[in-house]
Amino acid sequence: MSGTLYGIGVGPGDPELITLKAHRILQTVPVVAWPAPLEGESLARKIAAPHITHAPQEVAIRMPLETAQFPDRSVYDHAAEEIGGHLESGRDVAALCEGDPFFYGSFMYLFGRVAPRFDVVIVPGISSLMAAAAALHAPLAARNDLMTVVPAPLPEADLSDAISRSDSVAIIKVGRHLAKVRRVLDDLGLAANAQYVAYATMTDQIVSPLSEITLEKAPYFSLILVHKRGVAWR
Repeated sequence: MSGTLYGIGVGPGDPELITLKAHRILQTVPVVAWPAPLEGESLARKIAAPHITHAPQEVAIRMPLETAQFPDRSVYDHAAEEIGGHLESGRDVAALCEGDPFFYGSFMYLFGRVAPRFDVVIVPGISSLMAAAAALHAPLAARNDLMTVVPAPLPEADLSDAISRSDSVAIIKVGRHLAKVRRVLDDLGLAANAQYVAYATMTDQIVSPLSEITLEKAPYFSLILVHKRGVAWR
């Protein structure tokens, strides 16, 4: 019998913010796969570390993270082949994913290659949006609010249009697009309502009004939340 691939959402950074189901699987699964940059540690593996108390076989999925090269199809082709070998041999595999596997999660690229041949179970995780809202003590949306997730790399006009049509906005993938996001929010008169969160739930978490952030470039693990009423309960 073939093994099962588990797509495990390990949450935004705090190791305690994983589900009981994820914890149970991580305690016993014979193979653990995790994404990582070409050099350095895997954040997903670091988050899961306290829950992996046995000695599973490990599959490192190392890839370039630059926007122009991500996702690297050859990396996922190779990873799917290696993981497929374990599944064919009857070994279950837990593939770790920061946040939630199906919310902008890199696991989707592995899923697309493995799901046609093997059983796959998705274990949802807490996303950065929920973590950021909790850190801010600011509900994301209320009543009939239209909420939109907006990737910052969009062209400036598209970014402005998406924000202008929404009551609540989560701007993700900010990085080097921080200055552009500032301009758009200033032009829309929303700069005062913008809240910045970086490294949500991690030891170096930063929570601040965007107006007090002096960076020219935001870190990868950062986002901006904007509600047009200031707070959702108004």
